[in-house]
Amino acid sequence: MILSVMQPTYLPWLGYFALIQSADKFVFLDDVKLEKSDWHIRNRIKAKNQPLMLSCHVSTPNGRLAATIENTSFVKETVWKKKHLKSIYENYNKTDYFEELFPVLSSVFEKDNLNTVAEFNIALIKALMDYIGINTPTFISSKLSNVEGVKDSRLVSLCNILDCDVYLSPIGAKDYIEEFTPGGQLVKNNIDVYYQNFEHPEYLQRNGNFESHLSVIDCLFNIGPSKANELIKCSTKKAHHYADFY
Repeated sequence: MILSVMQPTYLPWLGYFALIQSADKFVFLDDVKLEKSDWHIRNRIKAKNQPLMLSCHVSTPNGRLAATIENTSFVKETVWKKKHLKSIYENYNKTDYFEELFPVLSSVFEKDNLNTVAEFNIALIKALMDYIGINTPTFISSKLSNVEGVKDSRLVSLCNILDCDVYLSPIGAKDYIEEFTPGGQLVKNNIDVYYQNFEHPEYLQRNGNFESHLSVIDCLFNIGPSKANELIKCSTKKAHHYADFY
């Protein structure tokens, strides 16, 4: 069984959904530090001829060091959600799949019980998974019992709890996992390690030259869920085994 783990980011890119699709089980790692300048609370869409950054407004009354994704709330007096929906509307209302997708996004944005970054991002990601047709079972790390350790030891714990013997990681986490030894604590605990090999594709995109690594909604508005699903599959290449790097 293959496990993948990622922090719940805001309107993630195509590769995020490719990672979920490639796994047998997927964990939203929400009980970790929130980085205010990271993809936890921002992402890009296409606006006219250039990317537009959408940033969420969060409150950290106890300081940034104490803020985790699961316990960080949004600034309630701001109207950033309405502004984000307006930006999405203005830049995608003429796309072929606007009438399908915009209500999916609106239904999540307009809920008043998604008060933390984790709750909101996970709800958005799961709604987009359903729209694309990705059925991988998902779990939330803060809701699992007996998760122990930090860094790659924590990944070992998650694999054991969910009965997975293979860990599929984003390639960007390689140095984090293998800081001291090839395969890190995962391999030491008889869990095989692979790294995602995703080649970002080009697709039909409005407004000027193609912009890569935007939020997945750019792809979905332009080509729809079925073609996006196939594009994700075709762009997912054979994963790199950790031993191939040595």
